[in-house]
Amino acid sequence: MNNNLEKFKDIPLTYSLMAVSILLFLISTISDDITEVLFMAGALDSHAVIVKGELYRLVTSTFLHSGGTHIIMNMLSLYIVGKMVEKLFSKVAYLSIYFISAFFGAFLSMYIHIGGFAVGASGAIFGLFGALAGFAFVHKDRMQEQFRAFMKDFGVLLFINLIIGFIFPNIDVSAHVGGLVAGMIGGFIIAKNPKFVWGYLVVSLMLLVLFYNYLVSLYAKFIFI
Repeated sequence: MNNNLEKFKDIPLTYSLMAVSILLFLISTISDDITEVLFMAGALDSHAVIVKGELYRLVTSTFLHSGGTHIIMNMLSLYIVGKMVEKLFSKVAYLSIYFISAFFGAFLSMYIHIGGFAVGASGAIFGLFGALAGFAFVHKDRMQEQFRAFMKDFGVLLFINLIIGFIFPNIDVSAHVGGLVAGMIGGFIIAKNPKFVWGYLVVSLMLLVLFYNYLVSLYAKFIFI
């Protein structure tokens, strides 16, 4: 019991994010109509977010998953990358990168797939992986061989995930790309100076507001044309 408590204290944010996702997934399996359950629970329905203004779906959708394979892959990835990011960055930085990446991934997804419907933590997870890349770039001189090894693994993983995304149509590559770029920028900025996390957070939220307003005008044209 004490050993498990110590493990939780070591990476509480990662374990907590995983726990919420797993709990919601178990609850969603009670119903036969998984799509309806996911929508009611807060899936990323672009019409509901952009036209109806249900912005809470940007958060809730990151904790929802459409099937056993989906949640296993995402939770395994979150555990692997999350525990590394949580040890390198502050709690504020970790959560900022996680959700900012999820939001940018969601907005890019809604831009590419007008009228789309999505769930999953992939955009946020790619953001965490991008944060590691940003951290590695800042400290590449000190890391030396570790940096080269990391970037090699990073490139291989990125290539594999992009290939998988193109092979399986249900995987939203645009959300991955949006999350990855947002996380990489955040990781780079915060690795330069941990105090820059607040600047990253404020500027990112301002850009998200502009992006959202653009999507509102875009969807308005799409609806009335």
